[in-house]
Amino acid sequence: MAGRRRVSGASVTVLCLLLVALAGCGGGPAVDAVRAQVQSLLDRRAEAVLDRDAAAYARTGTRAGFDNLRAVPLADWSYRVTALDRTGDTATASVRLSYRVEGHDRSPVTTARSLALSRDRDGRWSVDSDRPATKSGQQLWDQGPVRAVRGERSLVLGVGRSDGKLRDYAGLADRAVPAVSDAWGPRWARSVVVLVPETLEDMAGLLGSPASSYRGIAAVTTGATDTDGRAPADRVIVNPDAFGLLGDSGRQVVLTHETTHVATRAHTSAATPLWLSEGFADWVGYRGGDRAPAEVAPELAHAVGRGEVPTGLPDDEDFGFSGGADRLARAYESGWLACRLIADHWGEDRLGAFYRAVGAHEHREGAVEDAMRQVLDTTPEDFTAKWQEYVKATLN
Repeated sequence: MAGRRRVSGASVTVLCLLLVALAGCGGGPAVDAVRAQVQSLLDRRAEAVLDRDAAAYARTGTRAGFDNLRAVPLADWSYRVTALDRTGDTATASVRLSYRVEGHDRSPVTTARSLALSRDRDGRWSVDSDRPATKSGQQLWDQGPVRAVRGERSLVLGVGRSDGKLRDYAGLADRAVPAVSDAWGPRWARSVVVLVPETLEDMAGLLGSPASSYRGIAAVTTGATDTDGRAPADRVIVNPDAFGLLGDSGRQVVLTHETTHVATRAHTSAATPLWLSEGFADWVGYRGGDRAPAEVAPELAHAVGRGEVPTGLPDDEDFGFSGGADRLARAYESGWLACRLIADHWGEDRLGAFYRAVGAHEHREGAVEDAMRQVLDTTPEDFTAKWQEYVKATLN
């Protein structure tokens, strides 16, 4: 158009460079001064947590929760601001909290938090509240003062529990660790962290899910596999309501089952079906025990007694809570007998090798088939037929 000049690429570059110091080439500020101030505040707060310095912590804002953390042995604690929503002298910071428990976590636990902040007349920011972000689970210290008991191979953290009760859990965990190592091998951390909340509702709060999802479930294991294959920070979380209904042997089976998940985490992937991961954990849990198969698998035994032999190994969906308690029990029992079959027919070493081979597969499709061919020299069809006969012979 008349009266307008075309600006060359070089001119645009020079213009952008000149504007960067003022507002950034793209419209945003070059440096978010407030965000930097908040990050500095949280760095001081994290240092106070690690130093156990209540006065320094209080200088960064509310000290709510500080005393709840006193008993937790922390190796690292840090915050990273991921977003900041500011309105005048108040702000909400989205923060990534990372921490490690000393002697147990090789890599940090990370969790999203939401912090409310305010600024005083002198321009200093402080923390008014610190709570889990939406859809993020609580941490144990969000629920009250944490007590800690160290076992020989375990750390038990609990809220609303006596040291004596927590020592009982530590004893179970200490016996579980060598049992798992004997079945799986020694190449894992050989220690476990157990969280004991006060109620079922508190357990659900740690998991960020409704309590109805875990009613009747004695314990669960949480964790993730890092990009380098390490399991950074597994936690066994106990449902005190359901766990308290078990006898001594049942409690030991549960803790050994969950500890197996800790040991096998680095070799468990999206390619691993639940019948294998849960069946293997049950196999380790019951290994060496004296309970008859029909006692371990009562729902499946009843079905077999009615002439209802499963047509195939359970799908992942069969392990969901929506299908009913009987269906869920049969899924676990079927996975246990599949792993027991491999151990009995091919040997315990082959069972471990099969588990690792499946988990090493890049995709779910073909993972079991390839591992059966390479490790067991069989096919899924032949294995299923052999498993059906094994189920009938074992449970009749």
